[in-house]
Amino acid sequence: MVMGKRQATVARTTKETDITLTLTLDGEGTVNVDTGIGFADHMLTLCAFWAKFDLDLTCKGDLEIDSHHSLEDIGLCLGQAFAEALGDKKGINRVASAKVPMDEALAEVVIDLSGRPYIVYDDALLPDIIAGDEKDVWREFLKSFAFKAGMNLHVKYEYGQNGHHLLEAAFKAMGIALAQGVAVGRTGISSTKGSLD
Repeated sequence: MVMGKRQATVARTTKETDITLTLTLDGEGTVNVDTGIGFADHMLTLCAFWAKFDLDLTCKGDLEIDSHHSLEDIGLCLGQAFAEALGDKKGINRVASAKVPMDEALAEVVIDLSGRPYIVYDDALLPDIIAGDEKDVWREFLKSFAFKAGMNLHVKYEYGQNGHHLLEAAFKAMGIALAQGVAVGRTGISSTKGSLD
């Protein structure tokens, strides 16, 4: 983390993926994402833009297999960078939510930046295949992101038929909720026990 600036850079190289990213929480929504997966680029760009985060991310993954490894590892790296950039969490609002429509679809995201990771995610409304990938890759991405970020993340697809619309609503809502959650609007630590896990 850069002193005085909520920013972090993470690099991860395995036999499956090679990822570098820089995340700035106090940004302007400037996003440069290249994962090799067009739909993932779209979702990550939406989230960072609506969060007003600056995000520079590249991933070279084993897409000849599928997108699973890439999205899972991107989630891990993004979560790590988020936790590092957030630092001691002093003064953050911590808890936030947003509900966003996209045409016929509506999604709600609720977060708690408590340091205690958990995810509640029901994707029953999503079609089995979205943009050529199985829908489960998005559960894996969100789970990896939430656990590395130390975030309690609830994603609810309230209604809708189109998978693109449902996911787009969720990623916009997540961005808006993250912007609210990381905003400094309190004094001290946002916990009656005086610390966050």
